[in-house]
Amino acid sequence: MHAPEELVESIKARVDTRGVSGYIAAAAALQDAMNRLRELAERLVEEHGDVTDEEQQAALDRIAAIDGRHDEQRASPDVGA
Repeated sequence: MHAPEELVESIKARVDTRGVSGYIAAAAALQDAMNRLRELAERLVEEHGDVTDEEQQAALDRIAAIDGRHDEQRASPDVGA
C-alpha cells in the first residue's frame, strides 16, 4: 500500500477537471456501493444458502448467451440504415 503522500501524487497525475476531491468522492462512492453489494450478498446467502456450482455455471452460461446475441447484433448490418 502506498503512503498517503504517494497516493495523492498518483491521483494528481491522473485526474482531470474534477480534481483530487472529485476523484476521492467517486472512489468513496464506489467503495460504498461495493460494501452495500457485499452486505446484500451476505443477506442472500443467509436467506437462501450458498450458490451451487451448477447454479453458478447456469448463470455464466446465460450471460455468455446474452453476450453472444449482442455480438451478433453488433456484427449484422442495420436494416433500413
